[in-house]
Amino acid sequence: MKSLSKFFLSFFILCGIVSCSEDDDIVLENPDTENTIAQIVTDDPELSNLLAALETVNLVSDFTTDEDLTLFAPTNAAFTQFLELNGYASLGAVPEDELRELLLNHVIEGENLAADLSTGYSTTFTSSSVAQARLSLFINAQDGVVLNGIAEVDNADNIASNGVVHIVNNVISKPTIVTQADANPELSSLVEALQLAESEDLNFIQLLSNVGNNAPFTVFAPTNAAFDDLIETLGVESLQEVDPEILATVLKYHVITDNNVRLGDLSTGLTAETFQGESLEFDLSESPQVEDASGTNASLIETDIQADNGVMHTIDKVLLPEEVLSIIDPTITGVASTNNDLSSLVSALEYTGLDEVLADRSANFTVFAPNNEAFDSYLNGSEITDFSVEVITQLLLNHVLNEVSFSGDFETSYASTLATYGATENKLSLFVNTSNGILLNGVSSVTTPDNEADNGVIHIVNEVIDLPTIVTFISADPNFSSLLSALTNQDQASQNYVDVLSTPFGATPSPFTVFAPSNQAFDNLLDELQVNSIEDIDPATLTASLNTHVITGFNLRSTGLEDGIITTLGSDLTVNTTEGTLTDPRGRMSTIASFDIQASNGVIHSIDTVLLPEVD
Repeated sequence: MKSLSKFFLSFFILCGIVSCSEDDDIVLENPDTENTIAQIVTDDPELSNLLAALETVNLVSDFTTDEDLTLFAPTNAAFTQFLELNGYASLGAVPEDELRELLLNHVIEGENLAADLSTGYSTTFTSSSVAQARLSLFINAQDGVVLNGIAEVDNADNIASNGVVHIVNNVISKPTIVTQADANPELSSLVEALQLAESEDLNFIQLLSNVGNNAPFTVFAPTNAAFDDLIETLGVESLQEVDPEILATVLKYHVITDNNVRLGDLSTGLTAETFQGESLEFDLSESPQVEDASGTNASLIETDIQADNGVMHTIDKVLLPEEVLSIIDPTITGVASTNNDLSSLVSALEYTGLDEVLADRSANFTVFAPNNEAFDSYLNGSEITDFSVEVITQLLLNHVLNEVSFSGDFETSYASTLATYGATENKLSLFVNTSNGILLNGVSSVTTPDNEADNGVIHIVNEVIDLPTIVTFISADPNFSSLLSALTNQDQASQNYVDVLSTPFGATPSPFTVFAPSNQAFDNLLDELQVNSIEDIDPATLTASLNTHVITGFNLRSTGLEDGIITTLGSDLTVNTTEGTLTDPRGRMSTIASFDIQASNGVIHSIDTVLLPEVD
């Protein structure tokens, strides 16, 4: 006599959805020969309906085999209630194939005494209507034994020679996704969320209870702890405080329709579109995980919880789509989009495509965001679209740092923006002056700092920060104030240095390499020349000295400096890269204090000694 498991498998394959032939009816063995499960059912008058049902679908003999089984046996009252609830006049009115599947849903493998049953999932001998997979049965053993949240064990441990019978007070219908969620106390928050998100357009309970439209379903079910984390993240006290529309969007993101996706169907890198419209991506490289729009993985805890209309996997995190993240945890782009005073910036970002870059949650940015008035002043009547995408892209990138820096993190120093010098990867510098608030490149002040985003921070500024020239940094950096005085000295017998060193990239004589003496270097020079101020220096000598600090036609960064002679506008200098020094024609040595202050039309290296030309 074949075992129940073998019987079920052969029945499922050969009989399909129609009932087997009644020619296979099997007569119950002599009840006195063995105390089988079948005999226990036969002997108990409160199980006569169950016996009749088993005989109707020819399952009696499968409970007389040697294979150990556990039968959860509904009482007559349980069957009566089942028939009434489902509109059947009698057991004979229940279609045989439906009755067979119903009965098999009360059987699990092995002899499982009540003391052996623990809270968790087991597998019955009936199969899903939408997949060739056996249905799960949730056993709650926290207070007695309750099955799928509806059937309590009233009379346990009726031990048979081939297993055990537990008498229950309800028929255990084939579970839906909702049944499985409702039965598990660890998913009570999910059930609450499904109810709270109900609207005129969508009833989640009805949706996930049907076996027709959109079924089968694959549901990633966050645990109560996962919902607790979400509540804390949202800064609310309970799910009741969450906007139902947002909650509905979140829940739809946990559902894949028209697919019964079991663990074995998943692979690393696989993506699946959700009922909400966005996709999830899976990673099985170490343990089964699913990644949402936030880029944070959720671990699959309990997998392949099979229902009649789909499959469920419990997860340890509530998955969040970009649609919701942009509201509750916006990116740089999201924060800017919600600020009316940054609408010009948002238009510029969209024009260049940088809105998508700054929406990347895997990156970290600091953005100095010009307000609308700043853009109006900068454009001076023009439109963003009057300029090329490339030009506006570089302009905007000059406001972005590739790190997160809050206002308290800044010190007076140089930072590197995402704008680049020419066609190179060399990043343009940004001078940050914190002596009185935060002033950028000497022209743009932070007015509203520390607007946090999921992927960084926005500091709103009052001026657009144009691409810097050599003169920009010499003017902005207080440590170059003496150099600026020298460059603008009216008594020099030379051309206007400010105009020359402002020459844009690509126009002769740019680019420039400038060795910029610090204020202390000029103080030392005045002592050396025994004069009181820069105005006291002979204009010709001053001009020749300044020329000695400038190389035209080259953007000579630290990586391009080599030992030997370099020629400036004024004279030759000797470079020692090991020591990081320059020696002028008079044998005076200057140490390079800082390298590679990158402007759009050249590069500055700060030095500690003013260089002098040859003596005539």
